[in-house]
Amino acid sequence: MTVKFHSRVFIVVLAFALLFTVSSCQPATPPANQQANTVESKEWDSYVNEFIEANFVAHPEIAVHAGRHEFDGKLTDWSAEGIANEIKRLHASKDRVAAFQDATLNERQRFERDYVASVINGDLFWLESAEWPFRNPQFYADSIDPDVYVSREYAPLDQRLRAYTAYAKAIPNTVEQIRKNLRTPLPKTFVNIGHTNFGGLVSFYQKDVPGIFASVKDEQLQKDFKEANDGAIKAMQDLDAWFTTQESSATTNFQLGADKFSEMLKATENVDVPLDKLAAVGRQDLQRNLDALKIACDSYAPGKSITECVAQEQAHKPEGGAVEFARKQLKDLKAFILEKKVVTIPGNEEAKVAEAPAYRRWNFAYINIPGPYEKGLPSIYYLSPPDPTWSQKEKDAYVPGQGNLLFTSAHEVWPGHFLQFLHANRSSSKLGQLFVGYAFAEGWAHYSEEMMWEAGLGNGSEEMHVGQLLAALLRDVRFISAIEMHTGKMTVEESEKMFLEQGYQDAGNARQQAARGTFDPAYLNYTMGKLMIRKLRADWTASRGGKQAWQQFHDEFLKYGGPPIPLVRKAMLPGDSGSLF
Repeated sequence: MTVKFHSRVFIVVLAFALLFTVSSCQPATPPANQQANTVESKEWDSYVNEFIEANFVAHPEIAVHAGRHEFDGKLTDWSAEGIANEIKRLHASKDRVAAFQDATLNERQRFERDYVASVINGDLFWLESAEWPFRNPQFYADSIDPDVYVSREYAPLDQRLRAYTAYAKAIPNTVEQIRKNLRTPLPKTFVNIGHTNFGGLVSFYQKDVPGIFASVKDEQLQKDFKEANDGAIKAMQDLDAWFTTQESSATTNFQLGADKFSEMLKATENVDVPLDKLAAVGRQDLQRNLDALKIACDSYAPGKSITECVAQEQAHKPEGGAVEFARKQLKDLKAFILEKKVVTIPGNEEAKVAEAPAYRRWNFAYINIPGPYEKGLPSIYYLSPPDPTWSQKEKDAYVPGQGNLLFTSAHEVWPGHFLQFLHANRSSSKLGQLFVGYAFAEGWAHYSEEMMWEAGLGNGSEEMHVGQLLAALLRDVRFISAIEMHTGKMTVEESEKMFLEQGYQDAGNARQQAARGTFDPAYLNYTMGKLMIRKLRADWTASRGGKQAWQQFHDEFLKYGGPPIPLVRKAMLPGDSGSLF
């Protein structure tokens, strides 16, 4: 389960320091010990605007997803030269940011400086240190996603058709750049995700897109569209065929290695913790949730094994299908938040629910949220059907039980990603609106699941609790798998087994999740972010009334826009010397 964010260079599930639409109802407040200077630096504020605009120029599709439609139809230059130029630009930006000294900035600007520095460090890690554009086809998935033109009603259909046509014309060149960049042999799981993403786009271009634009009556526009779309189909078919040629030579060499993995955590999330200690944190949370699952099952399914208990919960399928049932759940979840005063809802927007398109079905759920420059547009919470190539037993098992789906809906919409973005898009800071890290976004959404159960969601139903715990165990196994697979301590097959046996996942989901860990090493951020938020909540509310201060804590936390959580901790607890976990 994830939010479909649009990073400056990568999709959030792959953990870049991402360009998102999140922040607060008001600017974040940095630590009190940095409040000596109250004079604003006009030079810094000017630089922030320059930095944002430079990112839009470098990654125009990100500008489009943010709602800047003067960039419609344009794609990033992913040639080797273009990547080299982007690395050079980021290093220049890093030096420029570092030149702004504390004495020249007020507290808001010092916070923003550290925020921007973390974004740059994250981007440089993936581009330069990890060399992701040359190693990982999933790197490009968000960059070439046409969803904004076909599903977001930001303009009349004919205008969006012109934008899509320009996008489609650019696809053959981008596909050529991708093929030239990717070094072979590729890991087997990378080849497979290439088929899912790029092969899935072939079907989307062929079957879905023409019908969406069929009502546009302009003959010349339709002719231009068909020509451009046919070219995009051909280019994507060729790329999908190329992945087929890579199957026989595919390897198992996907690992970042311990040093790079540690560098990733520090560069992207400001987490500098030895990997053995971090793995121990993950295993401790796994055991905590396994113990809770046993207690819940003893009540929910007395006399049955844990596996039988989970099967019993999973057998209670959503009536009318997952999409229709989720629509009802969203109404109930919003009502619960309002009744219990869990967190402020700063608007009247709602999220729609729909079936995920074929090229996005490598994970069960995600949400697509309009950017901060858009006005009055809905978000769409997508749910994926089972893979049609699976056995009927695997297909049936893939659809979650009602309890599991309830906490998926909490994660994606109320009070997870969607609510976070309601706060975000009302930020008075463009930095806060546009840059959100992986651990902040997914950590908040995953934290929301357990927090809602603790607040009383489910009315104490052990069936619902089992559903919440299954979601938590999934993320715990991701946490451990990410560290151990990328440091050579666990194979993909061993990860899949762990998802089955300790995560209590169905076979299809276990296979997907183990594979995902190879091309998304930062998917440990779900649990890592959750644990950092829980620790911050405990420390912050300790002197403010404990659980009674949860709403205040949640509103305060969501003000920060999504920088690395250690920066938020420093801001909310001035002078704090406590641990992150």
